[in-house]
Amino acid sequence: MIVTLENLNDLAWSKMDNLIPAIVQDEATGAVLMQGYMNQAALKATLSCTKATFFSRSKQRLWQKGETSGNTLNVKQVLTDCDQDSLLISAIPQGPACHLGTESCFPEQLLSQQNFLSYLERYIEQRKNDPIDESYTARLLARGTTKVAQKVGEEGVEVALAAVAETKDDLLGECADLFYHTLVLLQDKNVRLNEVMEVLVKRHKK
Repeated sequence: MIVTLENLNDLAWSKMDNLIPAIVQDEATGAVLMQGYMNQAALKATLSCTKATFFSRSKQRLWQKGETSGNTLNVKQVLTDCDQDSLLISAIPQGPACHLGTESCFPEQLLSQQNFLSYLERYIEQRKNDPIDESYTARLLARGTTKVAQKVGEEGVEVALAAVAETKDDLLGECADLFYHTLVLLQDKNVRLNEVMEVLVKRHKK
């Protein structure tokens, strides 16, 4: 169930003395960022201001993630499980989620192949917004849309040629180049990867 201000009272608050565990995951990558607890006031604040807010069991008060560090979690969706006694929060992190300075409070989790494109998209965006002279990505973006699009065309041809006349390793390398340069082009045009995924999902349902 998607949790809203209208149905938050339907959750199973009585099971854990008015506290419900809340897992926060990165909206783009699916990586688990942190886990905290929410009471009704914390959940209401989260839904109202779209900034993840929790109940501190040690300080016995509400606290908004990033209230001192500035590393907030911008909440996109809150779900509850089938028993309505735990929460899954999808959020966009603004800086490291852990107070130790790591992106996640679970830094040892493996980076899955399925969500690596989202990590790569974020890296390319960083190079676009904060270019570094020695960065190939930054230099390519600085050359403009025509050059970026030309690279995608070149890589597409090289993928086709590798499939027909070269080895599997060659094909893998060319496909990786095509994926990367396509992400650069999307970033150049201010198009998010999830927008492309939405098109694929719609087509899959037809």
